[in-house]
Amino acid sequence: MTATRKKSGAPSRGRPPKSAATPDLREKILDAAEDLFARHGFYGVTTRQVAREAGVDVALTHYYFGTKRGLFDAVFHRRAEILNADRMALLNAYEAAHAGAMTAEGAISAFMEPLFVRSLSADHGWKSYFALVAQVNNTPHWGGETMTRFFDPVVQRLIDLLGKALPQAEPRDLYWGYQFLTGAMMLAFSETGRIDLLSRGLCRSSDLEAVRARLVAFCAAGICDIVERRTPSPSNDAGA
Repeated sequence: MTATRKKSGAPSRGRPPKSAATPDLREKILDAAEDLFARHGFYGVTTRQVAREAGVDVALTHYYFGTKRGLFDAVFHRRAEILNADRMALLNAYEAAHAGAMTAEGAISAFMEPLFVRSLSADHGWKSYFALVAQVNNTPHWGGETMTRFFDPVVQRLIDLLGKALPQAEPRDLYWGYQFLTGAMMLAFSETGRIDLLSRGLCRSSDLEAVRARLVAFCAAGICDIVERRTPSPSNDAGA
């Protein structure tokens, strides 16, 4: 009996053979999912759409990631791991180089610089990723839990350095300061085009060098002002 040959160009179904370049297929699925989730959100994307975009059978998405949420978490984790390592290294280096003389602006700069470096790189996937993170950061039902799982250790490290730079600060003010910082930061890195329209072309959301020249100073000044306003002055203490 003559064996039936698979048609040329037909997509393979089910699990890939062990000899297949499975890491490449997995990355193709993650790239496609990242782009689609960034544009349409978690609820606006199906695993079938991701498979179509990646050029693979939908069974492969289930094989590698299980559920759609499993795929989403894998997308989130892939670049979070890189970004967190970059940030932690810069925060640690900043503290080591400026022990006893740290500033809020210096700590925030170390925290944000990896986002500028990655977003300005040739890997366009970082822009999709930052747009996705901004969406999650503003999702009421499960966004906070997701951000906590993937980013809390490095955020707590920033707050630790801010506490050392501003020893008079109340912890709650530092946490509120970070809340406002992360909103401004993720809006800036989403590059929505809002400022382009608002300024009638005077400013461009894609001009990350202009953002870099302003965002860190803006956030640092805001946190420092919150702390200063809530710190009793020596004259008030003396008159009490």
